[in-house]
Amino acid sequence: MAATAPNGNPTVSSLAATVPVQAVLFDIDGTLCDSDPLHHVAFQEMLLEIGYNNGVPIDEEFFIKNIAGRSDVEAAQNLFPDWELEKGLKFLEDKEAKYRSCWFFLFSLAKERLVPVKGLAKVVQWVKDHGYKRAAVTNAPRINAELMISLLGLSDFFQAVIVGGECEQPKPAPYPYLRALKELQVSAEHSFVFEDSPAGIRAGVAAGMPVVGVATRNPEKSLVEAGAALLVKDYEDPKLWAALEEMDGEEAKLKKASE
Repeated sequence: MAATAPNGNPTVSSLAATVPVQAVLFDIDGTLCDSDPLHHVAFQEMLLEIGYNNGVPIDEEFFIKNIAGRSDVEAAQNLFPDWELEKGLKFLEDKEAKYRSCWFFLFSLAKERLVPVKGLAKVVQWVKDHGYKRAAVTNAPRINAELMISLLGLSDFFQAVIVGGECEQPKPAPYPYLRALKELQVSAEHSFVFEDSPAGIRAGVAAGMPVVGVATRNPEKSLVEAGAALLVKDYEDPKLWAALEEMDGEEAKLKKASE
């Protein structure tokens, strides 16, 4: 559980404790960009086609509670508890194909539909300026993950893309983040994570890293309860930059002490 200040807000001290920083890891959906509305629409359409919920479209609350940030197995079990898992996973596979086709259509007409989280370019530049290693760690299929990264212009930024479905277990298990650490050849003690979902936060914490919870759509309370070391609205949140400035200060102290 993250340490808290007297007002109940998470402190930034656990981020500063990662100094000297070696790597910064990012989730994709909801963390780099607000892609959940596109996923929501794709699920709505696919579920309506099979008469799910007596033909009533699923709302955003249902989507966030049962689907967003979940692994395919968890989402399939939440959606279709009476189905065989293989059947539920096939439905999700078909949904992802529909999602990608929607993406190609949307972005051929209006690329601005994919909106980066506010301040993303600023934090990306901060990571680059500091020379930290970086990886994207996601439960999305690789083809979707790489498509989103490409559309955001970040293909050259990430040195690794780790997919939960290609690991022993996806998030909320720690394996995707542990693989990222291994591929980047860095330690958990000197790395931190940006995540937007409780499952992702739990994965990062279980892998031994402090996690910055980005409150794009998930309830803030759920992010704190999952163990977020710091909760921010977006990448322009003053709390984030206060934490990063503290880290810079600690880095400077270490450098001076070694001279």
